[in-house]
Amino acid sequence: MEEELKCPVCGSLFREPIILPCSHNVCLPCARTIAVQTPESEQHLPALLHPRGPTPAAAAAAAAAAAPGPGAAAGSTACPDSECAAGGGGDHADKLSLHSETDSGYGSYTPSLKSPNGVRVLPLVPAPPGAGVPRGAGPASSSLTCPQCHRSASLDQRGLRGFQRNRLLEAIVQRYQQGRAAAAAAAKCQLCDRSPPEPAAVLCEQCEVLYCAACQLRCHPARGPFAKHRLVPPPAHPGAPGGGGDGGKGAGGGRKLPTCAEHDLENYSMYCVSCRSPVCYQCLEEGKHGKHDVKPLGAMWKQHKAQLSQALNGVSDKAKEAKEFLVQLKNLLQQIQENGLDYEACLVAQCDALVEALTRQKAKLLTKVTKEREHKLKVVWDQINHCTLKLRQSTGLMEYCLEVIKENDPSGFLQISDALIKRVQVSQEQWVKGALEPKVSAEFDLTLDSEPLLQSIHQLDFIQMKFPVTVPPVPLLQLEKCCTRNNSVTLAWRMPPLTHNPVEGYILELDDGDGGQFREVYVGKETLCTIDGLHFNSTYNARVKAFNSSGVGPYSKMVILQTSDVAWFTFDPSSAHRDIVLSNDNQTATCNSYDDRVVLGTAAFSKGVHYWELHVDRYDNHPDPAFGIARINVVKDMMLGKDDKAWAMYVDNNRSWFMHCNSHTNRTEGGVSKGATVGVLLDLNKHNLTFYINGQQQGPPAFENIEGVFMPALSLNRNVQVTLHTGLEVPQCVKQPKLPNN
Repeated sequence: MEEELKCPVCGSLFREPIILPCSHNVCLPCARTIAVQTPESEQHLPALLHPRGPTPAAAAAAAAAAAPGPGAAAGSTACPDSECAAGGGGDHADKLSLHSETDSGYGSYTPSLKSPNGVRVLPLVPAPPGAGVPRGAGPASSSLTCPQCHRSASLDQRGLRGFQRNRLLEAIVQRYQQGRAAAAAAAKCQLCDRSPPEPAAVLCEQCEVLYCAACQLRCHPARGPFAKHRLVPPPAHPGAPGGGGDGGKGAGGGRKLPTCAEHDLENYSMYCVSCRSPVCYQCLEEGKHGKHDVKPLGAMWKQHKAQLSQALNGVSDKAKEAKEFLVQLKNLLQQIQENGLDYEACLVAQCDALVEALTRQKAKLLTKVTKEREHKLKVVWDQINHCTLKLRQSTGLMEYCLEVIKENDPSGFLQISDALIKRVQVSQEQWVKGALEPKVSAEFDLTLDSEPLLQSIHQLDFIQMKFPVTVPPVPLLQLEKCCTRNNSVTLAWRMPPLTHNPVEGYILELDDGDGGQFREVYVGKETLCTIDGLHFNSTYNARVKAFNSSGVGPYSKMVILQTSDVAWFTFDPSSAHRDIVLSNDNQTATCNSYDDRVVLGTAAFSKGVHYWELHVDRYDNHPDPAFGIARINVVKDMMLGKDDKAWAMYVDNNRSWFMHCNSHTNRTEGGVSKGATVGVLLDLNKHNLTFYINGQQQGPPAFENIEGVFMPALSLNRNVQVTLHTGLEVPQCVKQPKLPNN
């Protein structure tokens, strides 16, 4: 978590942190050093071309302020203004004096500086000594560039006081420092001869050894090979206050309630959703937030805490998977080592059994095995290091967020909650699919053939590389694994046992379901394949063949597969509008919106006769649900049939209409109510669509001459709930249709 508590400019723990408009944090003293002030008449000039050098009085003040006090923190930046050093500051201090403490006059230009954590910071560029604002020049404009995202923010007349203080971060840093100090007092030197050892003063990050002051001077001087080692305070232990234990519980409960930055006598009571900032009562009555959307502070505090907690749960699950993945990778290392050693032993045994001519060739083969093993080990180590780094970053972010959640300051929390939620979501998204899968396997795909004749020994090599091979044999279809479901078929196959010829892939072919020509439906290395979107009530013939670098092998025996007579399907949650709510194993649909929303079925039809029914479970306030068929790319945020991708019947409690391309036709008396059943008959042999209500045909065939691929479709709003019934036989006898009223 310590990385979350360090300023991106000075690299030290935050001191008086302020929140920039981009949601990043920076120390207030550091903000004074990186802000830039430019007169309007010189804004067109590059900042580095402005003359530098303070006035003698300013230089003296800067030199006096630059002397560190006894309690100054390492790496801190002194402020030449006494008010600034006291933490209060004024307009002059907040708008910056525009020269650093180390500025010595002209000629000492520094194009850019680098903070301890690698962030590049633009230095201050002061005006020349005694130079005022040029004649005709306008007032100076101040700006501050974020050292992390490099976004520039302009300062108003309040200067840096216009940025809000991050009180939560300040409290967490203070608690963390107290915990680290307590842990440092408890840590003992690891090289002391005294008994008991002296308390540790520093920890070397490179040596990972704790030193007291005397042992550090004697055993770890800051010169020679130790000059580049970094000495830091001893780390906090889990039980120390602020070190991850319960020491921080209840922190902040006794702090004074924060007051509004613009109205000192008013406490924050509301939250402006438009500005994403806490506001007081006077801000609503007199200030710029009067017409903004505001909500109660406590409610928004709880809502944002819930959002952050929910996002943290996702990151926590990914971190748990990452830990398990690291264990898997470490086991993989051991397996690779063992398998590599076993393979070397087998190879040595084979080579030693051959004549003397194999000796030099044996060494070459051993080298190839070693390189393969080293490559696998390197890949796994790289993956371990990468995953460990990601896990450490996610864990640090989690610990920081948990500390933030513990705080009882709603306004302070809401100042940083949006940025934290986004960071946690981004951290969760970095664990993309495939990130927690090994990049290499523990197996060595190397095969040595020791049977060639002695005259071919000098050509001996791994069989996959140069040894001549023939085409693969006939694959064997595994009938016990071949099956059909609805309009999908699954086929499985394998190579015959004791097959030495390598196989690079397979080609699966399927006919058109009517005994026509075969076509390729799959090419790859897998031995199991599922084909979706076939015709219902059709018979398909399938065959498979293997291929390698030498050519394509013969076909396997054909297998005959029969798809289902009738269609079984449900509503498709993946393609439904986001306002659609599915339940009952995706067979019951309703909607969260008063507007019409579309949901499709999971089946697609291009041939045959199909029938399904929809039962109206709820029907309130006389809405107009629409039933029918549609293409996969139908518009889903309006009534079914209003575009050219859908054919539908929409119906109320009294009558119905057919609709396609927003054209309404064939008004027919008779509607639906709670408990009604709507039937849809799609006959792709006759290319027409017919509707039924309660078993009676509703009007004439609705649409004719329809061709292509169609999916069952439905549009409804929150006043309707329907349940889908599929796998029904096509109705043979129907009642006479009602006469339409045009």
